[in-house]
Amino acid sequence: MLRKRIEPGPGQESVWDYPRPPRLEDSQKLIQVVFNGIIIANTRRAKRILETSHPPAYYIPPEDVKMEYFIPTPKHSYCEWKGQASYYTITVDGKSVPDGAWYYPQPTRGYESIANYIAVYPSLMEACYVNREKVQPQEGDFYGGWITKDIVGPFKGGRGTFGW
Repeated sequence: MLRKRIEPGPGQESVWDYPRPPRLEDSQKLIQVVFNGIIIANTRRAKRILETSHPPAYYIPPEDVKMEYFIPTPKHSYCEWKGQASYYTITVDGKSVPDGAWYYPQPTRGYESIANYIAVYPSLMEACYVNREKVQPQEGDFYGGWITKDIVGPFKGGRGTFGW
């Protein structure tokens, strides 16, 4: 059952105003990812994907990620818009999260600029930040969206939202 759209206030965005297919845009916001006490990603050069009913997912250039903590895995998935994704296990000081990050080695047309950029599931990290605001992870384990005070829903991902 679709819940009622939340009207955005000043300075807010509604995920129900995001397009389908998703829009890709540059972000100059400070994006930080912390896992097991270490900042494993830190950038102002991220890209964000905006798709109807989903909070943004941030993609971080590999140059701004501590790649020594990222090990490729055999897992793959397919996005109808961006193509085939590959995954990384993240390991920091003996603590691991299998398939905690993903990337598109050869994204489809229109999304080429995120090639090899890395996205993480904020629910699996110690913390993720947008401009120093701690992110609330999107419910569920499929989408990996980042919820901040300037993003309103309701959001797809939780129980009962699959058919939205």
